[in-house]
Amino acid sequence: MKTAVASVPPSRSGKRGAQVGISSPASQNRACWGPWLAGLLILLLAAAGCHRSPSRIVIGSKNFTEQAILGELLAQYLEDRGFPVERRFYLAGTYVCHQALLAGRIDLYVEYTGTALTAILKQPPIREHAAAYDRVRDAYARQFGLTLTEPLGFNNTFALVVRGSDARRLHLQAISDLVPYAPAWRAGFGYEFMERRDGFPGLVATYGLHFGPAPRTMDLGLLYRALVSGQADVVAGSATDGQIPALGLSVLEDNKHYFPPYDAVPIVGSRALRDFPQLRTALSRLGGRIQETEMRQMNYAVDAQRRDPKQVVREFLQRKKLAGG
Repeated sequence: MKTAVASVPPSRSGKRGAQVGISSPASQNRACWGPWLAGLLILLLAAAGCHRSPSRIVIGSKNFTEQAILGELLAQYLEDRGFPVERRFYLAGTYVCHQALLAGRIDLYVEYTGTALTAILKQPPIREHAAAYDRVRDAYARQFGLTLTEPLGFNNTFALVVRGSDARRLHLQAISDLVPYAPAWRAGFGYEFMERRDGFPGLVATYGLHFGPAPRTMDLGLLYRALVSGQADVVAGSATDGQIPALGLSVLEDNKHYFPPYDAVPIVGSRALRDFPQLRTALSRLGGRIQETEMRQMNYAVDAQRRDPKQVVREFLQRKKLAGG
């Protein structure tokens, strides 16, 4: 298990899960195994002695670039303020991180409000940012004894992405602009996007989209490659993906506000707040400090430029005056 940011795997939208390869009956059935496998992983962590240090704040992350960057950002920010920190990154997906937090294996990680609401709490999406945050904050405190701090400032929501050349040629700015072209266009989506209630079914109903060829279901890590190579004409990516500017792609505005918010927010366990009374105040000062473009730039620096995540984070914190020299 990784305990620090070293090599970073290809960027993928972890709030929407990770699939491998083109969809098949076997790959679709894998969704049912998620909670069981996550529980097994937690047991294996315990058996391997992967316990939380009682004298440190253990910071976790999911297993994709943005999450590792955010984990490193929290770690450096807290270390700069004298908090003892232990890194425990790449813990697989949402369910594993949530269970690790409940089990006390980690003390802190960054979640997304839309994911917490739909994947953990099993509640319908909420379109309004503040309402979604309030619902998750209250439910996490009541059901799990966990504390949400202030949102970090960016929304890593779903995004329909097209080639920049097509966007300029056809004057595509919003999803509504795509409607007349959809019957002849090939779409590429992740399996979870095709199934979940805030994904493909509601999208086509809201916008009246009708794709001629059936959308191709593929691994999230292949979406942009398929778009650039011409195997797909539109894909559902993530608003903060670093590959969007790297590959000259364009994000279509969700002009009907269909996608719910996925505001990034740190979630903290009660043990850490009890043992480190100043932790809550320190984390609150990160509220609103990371903009969507800034998160996308950090993802780009790591994914496309192959830069050291630790240095990328250090430069960001210094630029924002959140850390010393």
